[in-house]
Amino acid sequence: MKKSTKAILWTGLSVSLFSSLFMTSFSDAQEYGNYADDGYNHNSVRPVHESHIMYQKSLWHRVSLKEKQNRPFFATENEITGLIIDAVKLGIIRPYQNDSLRTRMSQEDFLSNILIPNQDVQYNDIEQTIFEQEQNWSNQWDNNEDWTTEGEEKISNQEFYANQFYTLEIKTNIFFDKTRSRMINDIQTISIILPAEMNPATGLEKTIATFSYKELVQNLFRDNNSAIYYNEKNNQAHRNLEEAFDLMLANGNLIKYANEQDEHIVDMYDEQREALLAAQNYQANMIEYESNLWEN
Repeated sequence: MKKSTKAILWTGLSVSLFSSLFMTSFSDAQEYGNYADDGYNHNSVRPVHESHIMYQKSLWHRVSLKEKQNRPFFATENEITGLIIDAVKLGIIRPYQNDSLRTRMSQEDFLSNILIPNQDVQYNDIEQTIFEQEQNWSNQWDNNEDWTTEGEEKISNQEFYANQFYTLEIKTNIFFDKTRSRMINDIQTISIILPAEMNPATGLEKTIATFSYKELVQNLFRDNNSAIYYNEKNNQAHRNLEEAFDLMLANGNLIKYANEQDEHIVDMYDEQREALLAAQNYQANMIEYESNLWEN
């Protein structure tokens, strides 16, 4: 199934152009201070009043879309990263600088972030190079088509492919809703990460942009036939991405939980193995905490 630009446009245009005014940022990098004066977190898809929340914690998970469990989010020509990037280009989605959701990122900065390092070449520079080469070799070739083709390739191949952005970082507020007596997984943001191996210029991973999950659901995922969680067993039964995230089908490693130093788990321990075990233990304790809440 190919990505349909018309489907993306239809979904985006079906939402009011003024929807961004509704999305006032009230969140903070930590789990506190997320609530507006009316007691609701307006970055939540399904807000719950703070008086109904007995316990809350913010967690960050790193999701590799190359893992077998996550591949349905990353089907060829239906990559979730490609869907989001196309939506930004069309003006349907606006990115943020980070997961605090306080500062918008300009489209120009976003497009700059998805360029392959060392290939941000201006068209005029390429055109001048082609002209100079044509002058130097005019006695050997009447038409220097090879130079023109090379220049056009440099212009058209500057961006990374969608399948090269195979890492996501998801921030989720986990809270206990005492009116329903259960834990709620309230996704707040999704960030696109350029893996370190795709960034030879620095050898470090790079956060391309962060997106409000609520905006992704309302403006891009919902009722969009291109926003699919690929069902390999039955191609007539693909799930929508909103449904897939609601069902917690994305598998990721815990890399951070809200703490006073705002540190990642790997920074809290001397060895990577120790940090991995600590992350697994933390998640296990969260499950045990939920199961024991109403025992007494």
